[in-house]
Amino acid sequence: MPSSVPTFPELLGAAQSTAIHLEMRDAYAVDYEQGPFADWRAGLRHDPEDRPSWWRPWLDLIHGTVSRGVVVRRARVVSEPVSEYTRFLYDGTFTNIAAGEQVRWLSRRRASDIALPGNDFWLIDGRLIRWNHFTGEGASAGGEISEDPAAARLCADAFETVWERGTPHDHYKIN
Repeated sequence: MPSSVPTFPELLGAAQSTAIHLEMRDAYAVDYEQGPFADWRAGLRHDPEDRPSWWRPWLDLIHGTVSRGVVVRRARVVSEPVSEYTRFLYDGTFTNIAAGEQVRWLSRRRASDIALPGNDFWLIDGRLIRWNHFTGEGASAGGEISEDPAAARLCADAFETVWERGTPHDHYKIN
């Protein structure tokens, strides 16, 4: 197991064919989203036509990764009705799609019989896992890297099942 956790530019820069991301929390309290979430709660909504107002370095990274031929997919397992935070994510997902990500949503009720890992993760090329750890309040508790083949299979199988059952973003309606 590698001893250090690569940065996201390093992680995605090393991807050769696929980068998949499974999110399973109904709320996150990561520092870099606290300001945008507060702005959203105050009524700010990004105009899809005003790209300079919402484009950010993360989207450059995703766009560059996809431009190299790497397929980047994100699946979100969410409780319904969705949380306020999930509404915030939903409203901003058009930016991920504009950068080249594919995104699907799955109701937690439809995920009951899926063996899901205990943490959100990125899986790079089906072999390298970046576990995303969070506190009970949703703050980042750091990442962890694993190349354990059994864990990678669990992540790949879970993601593909969620993906197969999930609804593409442009067809998913929040309630």
